[in-house]
Amino acid sequence: MDKLNSKILTLSFAAAAAIAGMTLHLLIKSFAGAFGVVARLSDSDVVRHGLPVVFGIILFAVLQFNPRVLAWGQEVVMEIRKVVWPSRKDTTAMTIVVCIMVLISSVIVTSFDFISGYVVNVLMR
Repeated sequence: MDKLNSKILTLSFAAAAAIAGMTLHLLIKSFAGAFGVVARLSDSDVVRHGLPVVFGIILFAVLQFNPRVLAWGQEVVMEIRKVVWPSRKDTTAMTIVVCIMVLISSVIVTSFDFISGYVVNVLMR
């Protein structure tokens, strides 16, 4: 595995571990409001702050030092490097097309809504 791919994977694993730790912190905080047992446990700083940090560190270690995960990550990075990304001009053109189609669709749906609402009101009278 070359150095750049290794750095990309390490950063990705660190980001995943940080997101997982933050998610666990938010889950503990949310469950503390709903469950009394979790509320009593979350009064401790070790549970409220330490547990998510330890979880994140363990997740990072599992991802970083597992050969199967590293092989999978290496394959993912190699495949992403093969992707031919569109030019800025193409991206801008496609974005404009999507925006125009969304506007046209919203006009059509709104028209059907107004017409069907009018028909229903006429029939209800």
